[in-house]
Amino acid sequence: MWGALLLAILGTAACSSSDINNKDAVRSAMVEYLNANKASTGLDPSAMDVKIDAVTFDRDTAHAAVAFLIKGSDQGMHMNYTLTRQGDKWGNVQKQNQTAAPHEIDSGAEQPADKGKEPLLPVVPGTSTPPGLPAGHPPLPTGTK
Repeated sequence: MWGALLLAILGTAACSSSDINNKDAVRSAMVEYLNANKASTGLDPSAMDVKIDAVTFDRDTAHAAVAFLIKGSDQGMHMNYTLTRQGDKWGNVQKQNQTAAPHEIDSGAEQPADKGKEPLLPVVPGTSTPPGLPAGHPPLPTGTK
């Protein structure tokens, strides 16, 4: 009887050492995901700060609000992700649909009121796109930090 109790206590202690319900574990999973999917996401984690703004845990699922900021600045974007527990780490990263985004543009469909207007973010000569921004992101003025 005492042996079974001792095993139960040791088993509980062993399980708690692999607790991944924290921001650091979610951030590690996001960086691993981005490194593995640079070509498809257009995001290079070595050129940005990946920050977990908020995260909630529901059994084997984590819902995270993630900020991708250009290193050394406060410029970037925020996205929501769902991750699934895979053993002792988070994986199966899935981007969630955004319900509202400050720079969201319709999926390329031209609206009648937009005919003849300049694009919202015109390309300015002498500008460059900093590393880490997604493909197709408009360039930022040179020297912007």
